[in-house]
Amino acid sequence: MHFDADYALGLLWDRDFWSACRVVVELSIATWCMGLVAGFGLALGKQSGSPVLRRLAGLYIWFFRSLPLLVLLVFTYNLPQVFPASGVLLSDPFYAGLTALVVSETAFIAEIHRGGILGVPPGQIEAGRALGIGRAGIQRMIVIPQALRIALPALSNEFITIAKMTSLVSVISLAEILLVGQRLYTQNFLVFETMLAVAFYYVLIVTVFDKLLGALEAHMNILRRKPRPLALDRRTLAALRAKDSRPRASPGVRGAEYALQVQGARKRLGGHEVLEGIDLAVRPGEVISIIGPSGSGKTTLIRTLNGLASLDGGRVLLHGQPFLDATRSSSPGARVLGVGMLFQGLNLFPHKTVLHNVLLAPSYHRRGKFADLRCQALALLDKVGMLDHAHKYPHQLSGGQQQRVAIARALAMRPSIMLLDEPTSALDPPLVAEVLKVVETLAREGMTMLIVTHEMGFAFSVSDRVLFMDSGRVLLDAPPARLLASEDPRIKGFLRHMQMAGQPVGQAHARA
Repeated sequence: MHFDADYALGLLWDRDFWSACRVVVELSIATWCMGLVAGFGLALGKQSGSPVLRRLAGLYIWFFRSLPLLVLLVFTYNLPQVFPASGVLLSDPFYAGLTALVVSETAFIAEIHRGGILGVPPGQIEAGRALGIGRAGIQRMIVIPQALRIALPALSNEFITIAKMTSLVSVISLAEILLVGQRLYTQNFLVFETMLAVAFYYVLIVTVFDKLLGALEAHMNILRRKPRPLALDRRTLAALRAKDSRPRASPGVRGAEYALQVQGARKRLGGHEVLEGIDLAVRPGEVISIIGPSGSGKTTLIRTLNGLASLDGGRVLLHGQPFLDATRSSSPGARVLGVGMLFQGLNLFPHKTVLHNVLLAPSYHRRGKFADLRCQALALLDKVGMLDHAHKYPHQLSGGQQQRVAIARALAMRPSIMLLDEPTSALDPPLVAEVLKVVETLAREGMTMLIVTHEMGFAFSVSDRVLFMDSGRVLLDAPPARLLASEDPRIKGFLRHMQMAGQPVGQAHARA
C-alpha cells in the first residue's frame, strides 16, 4: 500500500476541513455553555427541598444519560415529521444537532455541577443565612462561584468529550470534520491519509481548548493568587482610625428592657431532647458565657437563637419583639440582621478577599453607597487588627486572623447582639489570645454577647453571668463567683475536669 504524503499534507490546508472545524468549534462551545446553565438548574432541582422537583430532575438525568446520543440525534432531526412546527428550527442540521447535544449533555453536566455543589461546605450556606442573605443570594454569591471552581476540571474534561462527540452529527448530514473526510475518501479511496487529516483536526481543536480551559482554571484558582498590599495614604488611614466603628443600637433597641429573651425553648434531634425548656433573659450590654460538658446542648441553643436550627417548643423575643416561635414555620427574615454570629468553624467565604468578606452582607442589603460601605469595612478591619490583610484570601491567613476577620464580618451589619460558638476551639493555643483580646474589647464597649466556650479563665473574667448546661437544661445561671462557689457535684466535677485538661478556672472578676 502506497502512502500519498503530498495528498495528506495538502489536506491540512483544505478549505472544507477548516470550514468543518469552525462548525465543530461553534457546536462545542454552544453545547457546553448552554449545558452549563441548564445543568446547574437541573442540579439545583435535584438538591431541592421539593420532592416533586427532585423527582423530575432525577428522572431527566436518568433518562437522557441512558439514551444513546446517536438515537437522540436521529430522533431530533426527524421530529418535524411528527410535529411540523418544530421544523422551523430542527430542519437545519446544525440546530438539530445542537438541540440533541444540549439535551443529552445537560444530564451529564448536571451531575458534575451536583458534585461541585456537594463540595461546598454546609457552613458556607449557614454563614450566608446568618448574614440575612436570601436563598437566591446565597446560591448566586456563595454556592455557585465555589461550586464552579470545584467542578471546573471535570467541566473542562466534558468540553473535550463534547468536541469529540460532534463527529456523531454526521448521521444527520451536518458538514463537520468526519463527514468531510468521509466524502473525500469515498471519491479517492485514500482512507488512511484522509482519516489521518481528520484525526489531526480533532487533536488540534482539543489541544487549543485544553490550553484555554487550563488557563481559565489557573485564573480561577485562588490558591495561586498573590495578595496585593493595601494602598492607603496617612490621611485616609488616620480618618479610618478616627471613625467610630462600634455597633450602634437603634432607638427601639435602647428602649427595651431585655435584649434577648428565651422562653421555654425545646429542641429534639431524633428521639433525643437536646433542649428541655430553656429560659433565659439577657439585658442589653450583658456578656453571658455558656459552659458545660460536650453534648449538653450549648451549640444547639446558640444555633436556635438566630434561626439556624428551628425550635420544637417555646419562643425567642428580640428586644421585646417576637423573633422565633415554634408555632410558626417562618424564618426570622430581616430581623436576623440584629444578631451577629461567629461560628466554631470560621466559615469565611474562601473565594472572596478579606475586604469583600466584610463587604458582602452590607452591599447585599444595600446599607449605603459602596464607597461608604468600603470605608466602614476597612475601619472594622483596622479595629480587629486586620487592615493590612484586606486584599488577602482566607487561606493566606492564620486561624486566629481568620477568626478576627469573621468578627469584623459579623459586626459589619451593626448587630445589637453577638452569638459566639466556641470562637477559639479551631485555633492553635498561640492564636487563642489574639481572638479573645478582640472579644474582650467588644465586651468593654457594651456589646451584648452570648459565648459558648471552653476557655474557663476567659469565661469567668469577662462574663457578667455564666450558664452551666447539662443534658439540655440550665443547671445554674449566676454570676461567675456564685458558680465557682457552687456545691452541685456536676458543676464541681466539670470544673475539676477542665482544670485537669489545662483550663485553669482561677478567680472570677467583675467586668467593668
